[in-house]
Amino acid sequence: MGNLEKYKGIIPAFYACYDEEGNVSPERIRALTQYFIDKGVKGVYVNGSSGECIYQGIEERKVIIENVMAVAKGKLTVINHVACNNTKDSVELAKHSESVGVDAIASIPPIYFRLPEYSIAAYWNAISEAAPNTDFIIYNIPQLAGTALTMSLFAEMMKNPRVVAVKNSSMPAQDIQMFKAAGKAAKGEFIVFNGPDEQFVAGRAIGADGGIGGTYGVMPELFLKLNDMIAKNEKEKAMELQYDINEIIYKMCSSHANMYAVAKEILRMNEKLDLGGVRLPLENLQEADKSIAKEAADMIKVAKEKYL
Repeated sequence: MGNLEKYKGIIPAFYACYDEEGNVSPERIRALTQYFIDKGVKGVYVNGSSGECIYQGIEERKVIIENVMAVAKGKLTVINHVACNNTKDSVELAKHSESVGVDAIASIPPIYFRLPEYSIAAYWNAISEAAPNTDFIIYNIPQLAGTALTMSLFAEMMKNPRVVAVKNSSMPAQDIQMFKAAGKAAKGEFIVFNGPDEQFVAGRAIGADGGIGGTYGVMPELFLKLNDMIAKNEKEKAMELQYDINEIIYKMCSSHANMYAVAKEILRMNEKLDLGGVRLPLENLQEADKSIAKEAADMIKVAKEKYL
């Protein structure tokens, strides 16, 4: 286990970047990476839910991480999510990730088939073995993966020396405590990331070392400020900012279009950053959704003026 400080802080989930034809755009990937460097975030989480990974081929996912690394190397902590729905492709992405020098790889459990815990452990360990010099992060998101990280499966994974963290996106904040306590007991030092953006304050309060989130990208300054308030023990202020952030998130989720389509529209409006649309079957923006994106974009501006 290397230095785990590099995982503590605000790590936005990286959005999929497409050109006008809907193909992965290296130029736009590089532009988004530079945007995150300029904003001063700790790192980026690439090819996860926000990266629409489940709708991309492995060659596309290689292009994405290659272009992130071309800009981010040494300037951001880079975590690459490599899970595909079979071990062979996931192993290929893990090997590739190590070859381009990422800090860590991450993986959800396989989806669709209800696998026994020993099969999930074997899947994760095979991926990890393919990148023997790279940290491994377990991604727990039971509401989407359909499989929860149980304490027995967690204990099994603690035997793998490369497992340094859990990204916890389950809704109970208590899960963060369980993984943090058991991880520390097993390894002395262990990282837990808060997943649900709406409960960042709660997650940090109960032991999360930082967060990885899909809405950080449209308002990194607000999450950096929130993390700062928590570090300074400004509980009331932190709660107030969390509530304002949550109103923005609720607005983003209120459109007909997919939330990531709204996020990309906000970045177009507020940051002059064009990342294209989202990939079907995710819903792209319709005309009526643009006013919702505009409202959310304006709410972010107002919150920045209020808190920064």
